[in-house]
Amino acid sequence: MKIIFRVLFRCLTSIDWPLMLILSLLATVGMVVMHSAVGSTDARFADQARNFYVAFAAMWVVAVTPPRLILKFAVPFYVLGIALLLAVMFAGETSKGATRWLNLGITRIQPSEMMKIAAPLMLAWYFQKREGPMKFLDLCASSALLLVPFLLIVKQPDLGTAILVFGAGFFVIYFAGMSFKFLIPVMLIGVVGIGSIYVNQATLCDDDFDWVVLHDYQKHRICTLLDPNTDPLGKGFHTIQSTIAVGSGGLYGKGYMNGTQTHLDFIPERTTDFIFAVFAEEFGLYGGVTLLVLYLLLIFRGLAIALGTQHYGERLLAGALTMVLFIYVFVNVGMVTGILPVVGVPLPFLSYGGTALLTIGIACGILMSISKYRPLRT
Repeated sequence: MKIIFRVLFRCLTSIDWPLMLILSLLATVGMVVMHSAVGSTDARFADQARNFYVAFAAMWVVAVTPPRLILKFAVPFYVLGIALLLAVMFAGETSKGATRWLNLGITRIQPSEMMKIAAPLMLAWYFQKREGPMKFLDLCASSALLLVPFLLIVKQPDLGTAILVFGAGFFVIYFAGMSFKFLIPVMLIGVVGIGSIYVNQATLCDDDFDWVVLHDYQKHRICTLLDPNTDPLGKGFHTIQSTIAVGSGGLYGKGYMNGTQTHLDFIPERTTDFIFAVFAEEFGLYGGVTLLVLYLLLIFRGLAIALGTQHYGERLLAGALTMVLFIYVFVNVGMVTGILPVVGVPLPFLSYGGTALLTIGIACGILMSISKYRPLRT
């Protein structure tokens, strides 16, 4: 009986309240902005409310699960994710030119989403087993574990999710002790590549020029970022309209439900990828900065949880999941404000979507599990 009461007590005390407060504020802001983005409390607003219930329920279930038990499921979870990605290649459903979904009969899933958790989980498990200075063999093995799901997701194609999966895995490898000297050549290649694209924009962005390694739509996204006015009513429409909305909000915004870009349907995908433009138009610069401060508090709390644990694998996992949340925010706000290409990355707790919100909820549940779990005494 005593152990039962302790289990119940753990269920009630498994919540990291500083983290929960931040998440509750973001969820409240998300529902308020969603109400404006859809124009009324229609079906999409109700669906998003349901998505939040599911995500927070999943977060609580994961939060009461011992973190070392979570790490024990790393290998089967990773193998299952890879198997489902391979199944998508051969039997996936195609929509809007991308094959990302797998129909299981009773439901339809997007396996790439689970790799946002499975990839860093697997890598944290790997480095936990090989704790110590990173060897070249460890770097090769961990890179292979990361590149397999990354390439399978790029193949779909789904560059936005692939970036998030790669970022999650990369931070585990980096936190595990990867030498900075390995990053210098990559950074140099990136700088030279970006500079070359900018200088040779006219040639590279010509319709007849084939980039080989990228699909045409990915090439157009990069070229549109460089000069959206080359096709203002086509490929550049998203970027132009979102930046107009953000800029027109001024310091204080136009007021709740008063965003003209939003309610006159100028902002494309205003409930998903471009919901930050809706928020910035109605709440202005001060509102946007306040929202970003909330996200910074979320990142700081996640990193504090990572630093507070003594278990090596848990520290790597918590740090990586926290940085994935940072990538979500950085990429989404960057593409809405026109400093990054449009890659379809949602804004955590604001963008509409059940699968992405569930993934973020599970990630936050893992952070809470690492933060609050204490072994029961018999």
